Amino acid sequence: MLLKLKRTPGLYLVGFMACGKTTIGYSLAEELGWPFIDIDREIENCEGKSIVQIFGERGEAVFRDLETERIRARVLQIESGKPCVCALGGGAFVQPRNWDLIENNGVTVWLDCPLDTIRKRLGDDTTRPLAADRNGLTQLFEDRRPLYGRADFRIEVDTENIPEIVKRILKLPIF
Repeated sequence: MLLKLKRTPGLYLVGFMACGKTTIGYSLAEELGWPFIDIDREIENCEGKSIVQIFGERGEAVFRDLETERIRARVLQIESGKPCVCALGGGAFVQPRNWDLIENNGVTVWLDCPLDTIRKRLGDDTTRPLAADRNGLTQLFEDRRPLYGRADFRIEVDTENIPEIVKRILKLPIF
């Protein structure tokens, strides 16, 4: 593995929906003493609408633009010396323009969770627009895996034990 020095102290959690980015991110940020940022929650707060509403009323393209704006704003804060743990939405990391923003502005950690676990976690959840088509979920999962594989590190999320997963992340050579 090639390790390269990153310019800024940001830690970006990436992975498929329901892999645990938010839950793990909160715990990891607490351990590090850094703030935790969830890009999807920031979008909802800024827009005063849920992700489902934004998708439904304005479409995915507008949502992706909003997502990039929020990521860009966070990268600028991180560049100015304000470290944080940042959870990106499941589709954010696979967008080339977002990849370009974060590639050299922090460290990316892919939380790799099995599809069966994701399906269980999603249950009857209707708050994730791209999960509405459960038949297409497998294809979306498979399409995104190689793109998540570009992350600096990969952590298996094969347990519900959040402290264990946080320990795995803290054992990475960046700490």
